Amino acid sequence: MTHPIYRSVDVDGFEIFYREAGDPAKPSLLLLHGFPTSGHMFRDLIPLLAKDFHLAAPDLPGFGRSALPSRDQFAYTFDNLAKVIGRFTEVVGLEKFAVYVFDYGAPTGLRLAMAHPERITAIITQNGNAYTEGLSDGWNPIERYWRAPTPENREALRGMLGEDAIRWQYEHGVSNPAQVSPDGIALDLFYLQRPEADEIQLDLMLDYASNVALYPAFQAYFREHQPRLLAIWGDKDPFFLPPGAEAYKRDLPNAQIQFLDTGHFALETHANEIADAIRVFLKA
Repeated sequence: MTHPIYRSVDVDGFEIFYREAGDPAKPSLLLLHGFPTSGHMFRDLIPLLAKDFHLAAPDLPGFGRSALPSRDQFAYTFDNLAKVIGRFTEVVGLEKFAVYVFDYGAPTGLRLAMAHPERITAIITQNGNAYTEGLSDGWNPIERYWRAPTPENREALRGMLGEDAIRWQYEHGVSNPAQVSPDGIALDLFYLQRPEADEIQLDLMLDYASNVALYPAFQAYFREHQPRLLAIWGDKDPFFLPPGAEAYKRDLPNAQIQFLDTGHFALETHANEIADAIRVFLKA
Protein backbone atom coordinates (compact mmCIF):
# COMPACT_ATOMS: atom_id res chain seq x y z
CA MET A 1 0.00 0.00 0.00
CA THR A 2 3.01 2.34 0.09
CA HIS A 3 3.10 2.60 -3.70
CA PRO A 4 0.67 5.23 -5.04
CA ILE A 5 -2.35 4.28 -7.08
CA TYR A 6 -3.32 6.76 -9.79
CA ARG A 7 -7.01 7.43 -10.22
CA SER A 8 -9.50 9.87 -11.71
CA VAL A 9 -12.91 10.57 -10.25
CA ASP A 10 -15.93 12.46 -11.50
CA VAL A 11 -16.71 15.36 -9.18
CA ASP A 12 -20.08 16.69 -10.34
CA GLY A 13 -18.97 16.47 -13.96
CA PHE A 14 -15.44 17.70 -13.24
CA GLU A 15 -12.70 15.07 -13.66
CA ILE A 16 -10.17 15.19 -10.85
CA PHE A 17 -6.97 13.17 -11.07
CA TYR A 18 -5.37 12.09 -7.80
CA ARG A 19 -2.71 9.95 -6.23
CA GLU A 20 -3.72 7.65 -3.40
CA ALA A 21 -1.71 5.43 -1.08
CA GLY A 22 -1.99 3.75 2.29
CA ASP A 23 -4.72 1.91 4.15
CA PRO A 24 -8.07 3.78 4.14
CA ALA A 25 -8.64 2.50 7.68
CA LYS A 26 -5.73 4.63 8.90
CA PRO A 27 -5.86 8.40 9.53
CA SER A 28 -6.27 10.34 6.30
CA LEU A 29 -4.07 13.15 5.01
CA LEU A 30 -5.17 15.35 2.10
CA LEU A 31 -2.20 16.81 0.18
CA LEU A 32 -2.83 20.08 -1.67
CA HIS A 33 -0.17 21.34 -4.07
CA GLY A 34 0.59 24.88 -5.25
CA PHE A 35 1.60 26.89 -8.31
CA PRO A 36 2.57 25.81 -10.91
CA THR A 37 2.80 22.15 -10.02
CA SER A 38 0.46 19.22 -9.33
CA GLY A 39 0.18 16.22 -7.03
CA HIS A 40 3.47 15.17 -8.60
CA MET A 41 5.22 17.40 -6.05
CA PHE A 42 4.33 14.79 -3.38
CA ARG A 43 5.99 11.90 -5.24
CA ASP A 44 8.75 11.53 -2.63
CA LEU A 45 6.61 12.24 0.44
CA ILE A 46 3.80 9.78 -0.24
CA PRO A 47 5.86 6.55 0.02
CA LEU A 48 7.46 7.83 3.24
CA LEU A 49 4.08 8.26 4.96
CA ALA A 50 1.96 5.55 3.36
CA LYS A 51 2.64 2.91 6.02
CA ASP A 52 1.14 5.12 8.69
CA PHE A 53 -1.54 7.14 6.89
CA HIS A 54 -4.08 7.07 4.10
CA LEU A 55 -3.00 9.75 1.60
CA ALA A 56 -4.85 11.49 -1.23
CA ALA A 57 -3.17 14.09 -3.45
CA PRO A 58 -5.55 15.58 -6.04
CA ASP A 59 -4.47 17.83 -8.88
CA LEU A 60 -6.33 21.12 -8.47
CA PRO A 61 -8.77 22.09 -11.26
CA GLY A 62 -6.76 23.40 -14.21
CA PHE A 63 -3.53 21.81 -12.95
CA GLY A 64 -1.77 18.56 -13.72
CA ARG A 65 -4.01 15.85 -15.10
CA SER A 66 -7.28 17.21 -13.72
CA ALA A 67 -9.84 18.73 -16.06
CA LEU A 68 -8.89 21.96 -17.81
CA PRO A 69 -12.21 23.44 -18.94
CA SER A 70 -12.09 26.68 -20.87
CA ARG A 71 -12.39 29.96 -18.99
CA ASP A 72 -15.87 30.54 -20.41
CA GLN A 73 -17.02 27.24 -18.87
CA PHE A 74 -15.34 27.54 -15.47
CA ALA A 75 -14.27 30.62 -13.54
CA TYR A 76 -10.77 30.05 -12.18
CA THR A 77 -11.07 31.49 -8.70
CA PHE A 78 -9.86 30.13 -5.39
CA ASP A 79 -13.46 29.89 -4.18
CA ASN A 80 -14.20 27.57 -7.09
CA LEU A 81 -11.02 25.52 -6.61
CA ALA A 82 -12.02 24.99 -2.99
CA LYS A 83 -15.58 24.02 -3.89
CA VAL A 84 -14.38 21.36 -6.33
CA ILE A 85 -11.79 19.98 -3.90
CA GLY A 86 -14.32 20.05 -1.07
CA ARG A 87 -16.67 17.93 -3.16
CA PHE A 88 -13.74 15.72 -4.12
CA THR A 89 -13.21 14.84 -0.44
CA GLU A 90 -16.87 13.86 -0.20
CA VAL A 91 -16.87 11.81 -3.40
CA VAL A 92 -13.79 9.78 -2.38
CA GLY A 93 -15.05 9.35 1.19
CA LEU A 94 -12.67 11.50 3.23
CA GLU A 95 -14.87 12.18 6.25
CA LYS A 96 -12.15 13.39 8.64
CA PHE A 97 -8.64 14.26 7.56
CA ALA A 98 -5.53 16.25 8.23
CA VAL A 99 -4.58 18.59 5.42
CA TYR A 100 -1.12 19.45 4.08
CA VAL A 101 -1.22 22.85 2.39
CA PHE A 102 1.45 24.47 0.25
CA ASP A 103 1.34 27.75 -1.69
CA TYR A 104 -2.00 27.80 -3.60
CA GLY A 105 -3.05 24.76 -1.58
CA ALA A 106 -3.17 26.93 1.55
CA PRO A 107 -6.06 29.24 0.60
CA THR A 108 -7.79 26.22 -0.97
CA GLY A 109 -7.40 24.03 2.12
CA LEU A 110 -8.19 26.79 4.59
CA ARG A 111 -11.46 27.48 2.79
CA LEU A 112 -12.31 23.78 3.29
CA ALA A 113 -11.40 24.06 6.96
CA MET A 114 -13.60 27.12 7.48
CA ALA A 115 -16.53 25.47 5.68
CA HIS A 116 -16.24 22.19 7.60
CA PRO A 117 -14.09 22.60 10.71
CA GLU A 118 -15.44 19.33 12.09
CA ARG A 119 -13.71 17.41 9.29
CA ILE A 120 -10.20 18.78 9.91
CA THR A 121 -8.05 16.80 12.36
CA ALA A 122 -4.88 18.87 11.86
CA ILE A 123 -3.14 21.26 9.45
CA ILE A 124 0.39 20.95 8.12
CA THR A 125 1.37 24.14 6.33
CA GLN A 126 4.56 23.97 4.29
CA ASN A 127 5.17 27.49 3.01
CA GLY A 128 1.40 27.98 2.97
CA ASN A 129 0.65 31.54 4.02
CA ALA A 130 -2.24 33.08 5.99
CA TYR A 131 -0.69 36.32 7.32
CA THR A 132 0.33 39.52 5.56
CA GLU A 133 3.76 39.49 7.20
CA GLY A 134 4.51 36.34 5.22
CA LEU A 135 4.23 38.14 1.87
CA SER A 136 7.58 39.17 0.40
CA ASP A 137 8.40 41.91 -2.09
CA GLY A 138 8.19 39.18 -4.72
CA TRP A 139 4.44 39.79 -4.66
CA ASN A 140 4.78 43.44 -5.71
CA PRO A 141 4.12 42.91 -9.45
CA ILE A 142 1.08 40.75 -8.62
CA GLU A 143 -0.21 43.26 -6.08
CA ARG A 144 0.15 45.96 -8.75
CA TYR A 145 -2.15 43.87 -10.95
CA TRP A 146 -4.66 43.59 -8.09
CA ARG A 147 -4.75 47.34 -7.67
CA ALA A 148 -4.96 48.03 -11.40
CA PRO A 149 -6.04 44.97 -13.44
CA THR A 150 -5.00 46.47 -16.76
CA PRO A 151 -3.84 44.49 -19.80
CA GLU A 152 -0.35 45.96 -19.28
CA ASN A 153 -0.12 44.78 -15.67
CA ARG A 154 -1.44 41.36 -16.66
CA GLU A 155 1.10 41.06 -19.45
CA ALA A 156 3.90 42.00 -17.05
CA LEU A 157 3.21 38.80 -15.10
CA ARG A 158 3.47 36.47 -18.08
CA GLY A 159 7.21 36.09 -17.52
CA MET A 160 6.45 34.26 -14.27
CA LEU A 161 5.14 31.38 -16.39
CA GLY A 162 8.34 30.87 -18.38
CA GLU A 163 11.08 28.29 -17.95
CA ASP A 164 13.59 30.59 -16.27
CA ALA A 165 11.06 31.80 -13.71
CA ILE A 166 9.83 28.29 -12.89
CA ARG A 167 13.37 26.98 -12.52
CA TRP A 168 14.20 29.92 -10.25
CA GLN A 169 11.24 29.09 -8.01
CA TYR A 170 12.54 25.55 -7.58
CA GLU A 171 16.21 26.41 -7.10
CA HIS A 172 16.24 29.73 -5.23
CA GLY A 173 17.48 29.25 -1.68
CA VAL A 174 18.68 25.70 -2.26
CA SER A 175 22.29 25.28 -1.16
CA ASN A 176 22.95 22.67 -3.84
CA PRO A 177 20.63 23.11 -6.86
CA ALA A 178 21.86 19.77 -8.20
CA GLN A 179 19.59 18.20 -5.56
CA VAL A 180 16.52 19.54 -7.37
CA SER A 181 15.20 17.10 -9.94
CA PRO A 182 14.67 18.73 -13.35
CA ASP A 183 11.69 16.46 -13.96
CA GLY A 184 9.25 18.48 -11.86
CA ILE A 185 10.24 21.68 -13.64
CA ALA A 186 9.83 20.05 -17.05
CA LEU A 187 6.43 18.60 -16.12
CA ASP A 188 5.17 21.94 -14.83
CA LEU A 189 6.25 23.63 -18.05
CA PHE A 190 4.51 20.94 -20.11
CA TYR A 191 1.22 21.61 -18.35
CA LEU A 192 1.66 25.38 -18.61
CA GLN A 193 2.06 25.12 -22.38
CA ARG A 194 -1.42 23.68 -22.91
CA PRO A 195 -3.98 25.90 -24.66
CA GLU A 196 -5.26 28.66 -22.38
CA ALA A 197 -3.25 27.39 -19.38
CA ASP A 198 -1.30 30.64 -19.24
CA GLU A 199 -4.47 32.75 -19.13
CA ILE A 200 -5.88 30.51 -16.39
CA GLN A 201 -2.79 31.09 -14.28
CA LEU A 202 -3.00 34.84 -14.81
CA ASP A 203 -6.65 34.71 -13.72
CA LEU A 204 -5.60 32.96 -10.51
CA MET A 205 -2.84 35.50 -9.88
CA LEU A 206 -5.50 38.21 -10.07
CA ASP A 207 -7.84 36.30 -7.78
CA TYR A 208 -5.10 35.70 -5.22
CA ALA A 209 -6.18 39.07 -3.82
CA SER A 210 -9.27 37.27 -2.52
CA ASN A 211 -7.01 35.08 -0.37
CA VAL A 212 -5.31 38.05 1.25
CA ALA A 213 -8.74 39.55 1.88
CA LEU A 214 -9.68 36.32 3.68
CA TYR A 215 -6.65 36.32 5.98
CA PRO A 216 -8.69 37.83 8.85
CA ALA A 217 -11.33 35.11 8.38
CA PHE A 218 -8.69 32.37 8.33
CA GLN A 219 -7.22 33.80 11.52
CA ALA A 220 -10.66 33.95 13.16
CA TYR A 221 -11.12 30.28 12.27
CA PHE A 222 -7.79 29.49 13.97
CA ARG A 223 -8.77 31.37 17.11
CA GLU A 224 -12.21 29.81 17.34
CA HIS A 225 -11.42 26.20 16.50
CA GLN A 226 -7.77 25.92 17.58
CA PRO A 227 -6.82 23.23 15.03
CA ARG A 228 -3.56 21.42 15.67
CA LEU A 229 -1.03 23.00 13.31
CA LEU A 230 2.51 22.31 12.17
CA ALA A 231 4.17 25.05 10.10
CA ILE A 232 7.23 23.58 8.41
CA TRP A 233 8.88 26.17 6.20
CA GLY A 234 11.71 26.55 3.76
CA ASP A 235 13.27 29.62 5.34
CA LYS A 236 14.69 30.97 2.06
CA ASP A 237 11.36 31.05 0.24
CA PRO A 238 11.37 34.16 -1.98
CA PHE A 239 7.57 34.51 -1.78
CA PHE A 240 6.48 33.43 1.71
CA LEU A 241 8.78 34.68 4.45
CA PRO A 242 9.53 33.02 7.82
CA PRO A 243 7.46 35.63 9.72
CA GLY A 244 4.44 34.11 7.96
CA ALA A 245 5.15 30.82 9.71
CA GLU A 246 5.82 32.45 13.08
CA ALA A 247 2.58 34.43 12.85
CA TYR A 248 0.49 31.27 13.28
CA LYS A 249 1.44 31.28 16.95
CA ARG A 250 -0.41 34.54 17.41
CA ASP A 251 -3.73 32.74 16.96
CA LEU A 252 -2.59 29.18 17.71
CA PRO A 253 -0.30 29.29 20.76
CA ASN A 254 0.28 25.54 20.56
CA ALA A 255 1.32 25.61 16.89
CA GLN A 256 4.60 23.92 16.12
CA ILE A 257 7.00 25.91 13.92
CA GLN A 258 9.98 24.33 12.17
CA PHE A 259 12.32 25.90 9.63
CA LEU A 260 14.33 24.11 6.97
CA ASP A 261 17.44 25.34 5.20
CA THR A 262 15.88 25.44 1.74
CA GLY A 263 13.57 27.40 -0.53
CA HIS A 264 9.96 27.39 -1.69
CA PHE A 265 9.70 23.78 -2.90
CA ALA A 266 11.03 22.27 0.31
CA LEU A 267 9.94 18.74 -0.59
CA GLU A 268 12.47 18.71 -3.43
CA THR A 269 15.33 18.67 -0.92
CA HIS A 270 13.83 17.81 2.49
CA ALA A 271 11.15 15.17 1.94
CA ASN A 272 12.61 12.90 4.63
CA GLU A 273 12.75 15.66 7.23
CA ILE A 274 9.21 16.76 6.43
CA ALA A 275 7.90 13.18 6.58
CA ASP A 276 9.56 12.66 9.97
CA ALA A 277 8.07 15.90 11.31
CA ILE A 278 4.59 15.00 10.06
CA ARG A 279 4.77 11.51 11.52
CA VAL A 280 5.76 12.81 14.94
CA PHE A 281 3.21 15.63 14.81
CA LEU A 282 0.22 13.54 13.76
CA LYS A 283 1.00 10.69 16.14
CA ALA A 284 1.47 12.93 19.18
